[in-house]
Amino acid sequence: MSAPQFTGKTNVKYTIECIGCGIQYPPNSLSCSQDGGLLRTQYASRHLHLHDLPGMGKFLDWLPVSAIIHTQAGPMTYKSTALARELGLTNLYIGFNGYWPEQGAHILTCSFKELEAHPTLQQMQESGHTKLVLASAGNTARAFAHAVGEYDIELYIVVPGSGLQKMWLPQEPTDNIHLISMGANCDYSDAIKLADNIAAMPGIVPEGGARNVARRDGMGTVMLDAAVTMGRMPDHYFQAIGSGTGGIAAWEASLRLRADGRFGKTLPRLHLMQNLPFAPMLSAWHQGRREIVEEVDMPQPKRLIDRMYADVLSNRHPPYSMPGGVYDALTDTNGGVYGISRSEAEQAKALFEDVEGIDIVAPAAVGVAGLVKAVENGTVKKDGLILLNITGGGVDRLKEDYSLYSIQPEFRFDSPDVNIEHLLQ
Repeated sequence: MSAPQFTGKTNVKYTIECIGCGIQYPPNSLSCSQDGGLLRTQYASRHLHLHDLPGMGKFLDWLPVSAIIHTQAGPMTYKSTALARELGLTNLYIGFNGYWPEQGAHILTCSFKELEAHPTLQQMQESGHTKLVLASAGNTARAFAHAVGEYDIELYIVVPGSGLQKMWLPQEPTDNIHLISMGANCDYSDAIKLADNIAAMPGIVPEGGARNVARRDGMGTVMLDAAVTMGRMPDHYFQAIGSGTGGIAAWEASLRLRADGRFGKTLPRLHLMQNLPFAPMLSAWHQGRREIVEEVDMPQPKRLIDRMYADVLSNRHPPYSMPGGVYDALTDTNGGVYGISRSEAEQAKALFEDVEGIDIVAPAAVGVAGLVKAVENGTVKKDGLILLNITGGGVDRLKEDYSLYSIQPEFRFDSPDVNIEHLLQ
């Protein structure tokens, strides 16, 4: 028997639909009950209209919220001269998603994850949810912790021990942040399992990860901003990935831009980078498989993750195989996946910082290394229109203007299989 069509009160601004079967779902739904595929936002406005608002608020028509998002944080795109010259490129644009006020970049957590946090929290609040839980390797947690101060939501954050060093804010933490740390032997997957256990408690909802349309549409503003700046969609899009959600978001935003009709008809080719030696999507993609096989694609995952340059790019359960996931995004855009070593990332980081004059975080360095590799291999033409997503940067620059505050854990657990009932007491 097929699932019933959603007939509740719909938002005239948007609907949420399964991309496979077309069934509509209410806001905050996370997956299709029929095929388990990703849901996608369908906006009433087919043309991108820019609002006279700061930050990501200018893209309000293509964000699944009703109220204005009040934040200076938003994507920023500029045409590179220095790095472009080093690589022999003539049309390289950089989406700098961090803190660089001289260039108009004002993401105070120095990570494009902040673009996910604001629409997600706004949508949750509009839906009447007051308690939210999420798992993170560090950057997403910091972004949500920073943004939640603007919302009437209790936020429960679970991070592995390696993520604690990333739990800082450019302001004193608010009382509605509840940080839970995992032990040294636990990784991101353990944090996800504990967060799922917490989400099963009455009154608490999960933020949903890749399945949350607000998160994906928020990240998709990077592509929207680039297309507006360039005058059309790029030929190539480069980004380092852990879960691959950012790649899916770029693809979905490109589909909306194509439907708009003013930004070109050819989708940008996705170039997605995984940090070796933990690269399950790279392994599966190069072998032509839709499914990730754990024994083949990520044997001894914890050992591999420990050897990564950017461990925040590790995810043992990425949204790769599901309908509308990374595999489909790569297939639809004739994309590719690259493996980047520690030494390649370190060299790319040094190059970018030297010529562009701003510091970048480790995951962004992996993305730069992917662009360098593509140029060396002749994968992109010298005059191709290229967008490089610098997914985080400006931490050193931020420290010149702000004092940083550490978020202290309220609880520490050495296993996800613990009694958590006392968390809400």
